[in-house]
Amino acid sequence: MRPTPLTAWVDGVGFLAPGMPDWPTACAILRGEQAYTPAPSVLPVPNVLPPAERRRASRVVKLALALGLEAAAHAEADVGTLATVFTASGADGHNCHALCEQLATDDRRISPTRFHNSVHNAAAGYWGIATGAMAPCQVLCAFDASFGAGLLDALAQVVVDQRATLLIAYDSEYPEPLHRKRPIPDCAGVALLLTPVESVRSLARIAVTPSTDDAARLADGELESLRTTIPALRSLPLLQRLARREGGSVCLDYLPPMQLRVDCVPC
Repeated sequence: MRPTPLTAWVDGVGFLAPGMPDWPTACAILRGEQAYTPAPSVLPVPNVLPPAERRRASRVVKLALALGLEAAAHAEADVGTLATVFTASGADGHNCHALCEQLATDDRRISPTRFHNSVHNAAAGYWGIATGAMAPCQVLCAFDASFGAGLLDALAQVVVDQRATLLIAYDSEYPEPLHRKRPIPDCAGVALLLTPVESVRSLARIAVTPSTDDAARLADGELESLRTTIPALRSLPLLQRLARREGGSVCLDYLPPMQLRVDCVPC
């Protein structure tokens, strides 16, 4: 028997990656209207945070806030009411590096700021401070399958709880020597606002089922490299469908041999 799909409407998208500072830029590149030019990721100042928290915000916190706020603004949604799912393959690489450096010295005292930024749910905590959100929040990690795990969790909440859910998937690079073991080139991520019913802002309806097909690849070699080296960007084949307003199916990497088939119907 074919499994019942998990379905939702995509009402908003946030995006940030090397050479693509936001979703409109990514749309132009994914549609082939603009050539992709590699450049370091540029993280916006998180002005939604109070000054003290703004000074302490790490790269992943700035990234996650930028992604979530762009998707919510795209959908004209009240961020304080949205359930959230945060998913990352390894959280804050720079903070992890700094902790390891400190622990390798004779003085192993860790600063409180370093410590509280080291936990995997740090970005979710800063999101709550910034938005005042009191809605349910999940924080996940599934290594290279983190985007797929987050997508399934968010869709389950949309289907079961019948409430709008904001998925924020993000990754950060590690400095050397950790970079040699985990060669993520830069920070990047995507946010999708998923809703149980269609609205005037809906981009497409998606339905997700298990698959054993090979994951879809991107024709542009540099974009394909981003897809394979930054786990959150396993989402790129789906984002290309959304950018082009194309229907059809794409297969996304998950936990091989299990993959995720996404059927997309544009609005």
